Amino acid sequence: MRPTAPLILITAVTALAAGTLTACGGGSGGDRDTVKVVYNRSTDNKIRFKDAHLEAAKKQFEKDHPGKKIKLIPVQAPDNDYATKAQQMMRSPKTAPDLVYEDTFRINSDIKAGYLKSLDGYLPEWDQWSQFVDTAKAAAKAEDGKTYGIPDGTDTRGLWFNKAIFAEAGLPADWQPRNWAEILQAARTVKRKVPGAIPLNVYTGKGPGEAAVMQGFEMLLYGTGADPLYDPSAKKWVSAGKGFQDSLDFVRTVYAEKLGPDVTDALDPNVGTRVATEWFPEGKLAISLDGSWMGQNWINKGPKEWPEWSKELAQTPMPTQNGQAPGKVSMSGGWAWSVPQKAKNPDLAFDFVKTLQTKENATRWCVVAAQIAVRKDVAADPGYLKSMPGIDFFTGLVQYTHYRPALPVYPQVSTAIGEAMEKVTTGDASAADAAKAYNDQLRTIADGAVVSK
Repeated sequence: MRPTAPLILITAVTALAAGTLTACGGGSGGDRDTVKVVYNRSTDNKIRFKDAHLEAAKKQFEKDHPGKKIKLIPVQAPDNDYATKAQQMMRSPKTAPDLVYEDTFRINSDIKAGYLKSLDGYLPEWDQWSQFVDTAKAAAKAEDGKTYGIPDGTDTRGLWFNKAIFAEAGLPADWQPRNWAEILQAARTVKRKVPGAIPLNVYTGKGPGEAAVMQGFEMLLYGTGADPLYDPSAKKWVSAGKGFQDSLDFVRTVYAEKLGPDVTDALDPNVGTRVATEWFPEGKLAISLDGSWMGQNWINKGPKEWPEWSKELAQTPMPTQNGQAPGKVSMSGGWAWSVPQKAKNPDLAFDFVKTLQTKENATRWCVVAAQIAVRKDVAADPGYLKSMPGIDFFTGLVQYTHYRPALPVYPQVSTAIGEAMEKVTTGDASAADAAKAYNDQLRTIADGAVVSK
């Protein structure tokens, strides 16, 4: 998964202990003319596009607001550790920032903990809010119906495939599978006709974490029917039914038939790094169920420069299970700017959000960060559409996309799904048995708030 930055940038680093987080420029308190902004800095010291973007916005804001200052406070850590640090800071008025960068799937957890302030008081007077697409707005909205974050971009997911391997296998260059069966059929053809190639990568198991759950399993599950994981009308989690089992069985098939990477490689936390820097660039992988950000790995000064990538790879939508309407499926993550409940300068903080989200700044951010636009005017901008090969394709998937249930217990649900995936990947359990074990865990996690569909 990539809610914040390319998967390679997340999985290529070793998790830092919470005690070793690097927070630059913190401190207690704050004056009424300074906005303290906390954000996650990449653990790769070569990657500073977010820092540069924020510095440019800071200069613009300070020029437009004489006497006001922006204090940027980067936290250099993997995502989970960054979230822990940000939560620690938000607990006390002495350390709470005025603005914090939030992963949208954590928003409800932080709201429940009392960390975030509703932004509903600002939105009616902000003429730019109408430019945001509804799905992005929903991602930053809580169960209470209030908005707690301003999203600045998203991502989508689909199937990437190697055109040379497809040609050798006799598969079409304009491949557009209509259902899951056609994906497996193509993978089996590659296995038979192109020995040595990895036919299909589907992220799986506990090691890759949310990348496996969201990018692998949920891309399957959300193609089986409406609200397959959580029922918002009943406000209950959905027990593992046929769609859940079918999704697990797809994963089981990929690895039982040796259509995927070696199981040891597939379960490695750094498998995303190998996909991006080794298997695709070296022509070893035919198909990967992957994200819109992949090209960022290969552009100039990316982790693995590969100038030919846009000519050697193609993308196609992930189909629903049997091709049923709407025919395509995608999952999206994203981050948003939120104002902590204990912020000293909430009004000034939202003014800085307005600066970050001018059309020009929003476009610049989507271009440098390989983000999918969440503003309608940015999505139509020629500079954005030309910024990365394939960006128009992945932007077009927004209409088919889904967001994870942004609820406090979701991280525990995700862990249980990862365990179920690993069991079928290693052959330790059938899809039915893994689903049953998941249901047992789900009842405990959700405190009995479970419904069958």
